[in-house]
Amino acid sequence: MNEILRQPFPGQPLSGWPKPPASTQAADGLPRRAWTGEEVQRMIDAGIVRHGERFELIGGELVAMAAKGNHHETLKTSLNYFWIKQAPRELMIGCETPLRLETYNEPEPEFIVYPRGMKPGEVRAETVLLVVEVADTGLPIDHNVNAPLYARFGVREYWVINARTLVTKIYRKLSPSGYAWKREFSGDELLSPMLAPSLAVRLADLDHE
Repeated sequence: MNEILRQPFPGQPLSGWPKPPASTQAADGLPRRAWTGEEVQRMIDAGIVRHGERFELIGGELVAMAAKGNHHETLKTSLNYFWIKQAPRELMIGCETPLRLETYNEPEPEFIVYPRGMKPGEVRAETVLLVVEVADTGLPIDHNVNAPLYARFGVREYWVINARTLVTKIYRKLSPSGYAWKREFSGDELLSPMLAPSLAVRLADLDHE
């Protein structure tokens, strides 16, 4: 009986069965069930996942986010305060707002800049004007995992700020192989967002200690 009732997976469901969820593949080669953004939200609403737990939805996996250090929090707070004061009426600044790239990818960058009139949950890769990560311990993930991910879905500008050194790497110009333009700037240089130039900032001028 169990063999009769078992839903086939992977592959197409039998007539009348709901479509099985997608799967991801772990490092050991074993398949895992891929989670969607809607399912994660339902788990949070049901209390299965606690509000404030630090993870991102990447490729259907719940990926733990790196711990935040003092440099990270101080710089993030200062940059947020600066941008809120600088932002013109037509722009919104989201801090630690999930960015829905598609069903199985919903990273949570430090900042997203998007047009006023949109709700945070409506912002997508093609409408976000700038995505910013501030990191001191998670830099390899931000460069090696998130940069290709954002490029693949069409985010037009992405910054990774090193909270300790203030060196910022800016990614621009989408191409089939990822971002075609990449450049590092020191904390003393003026950083000007391509699609939101009114938010130009010199990190060395902020309180970051």
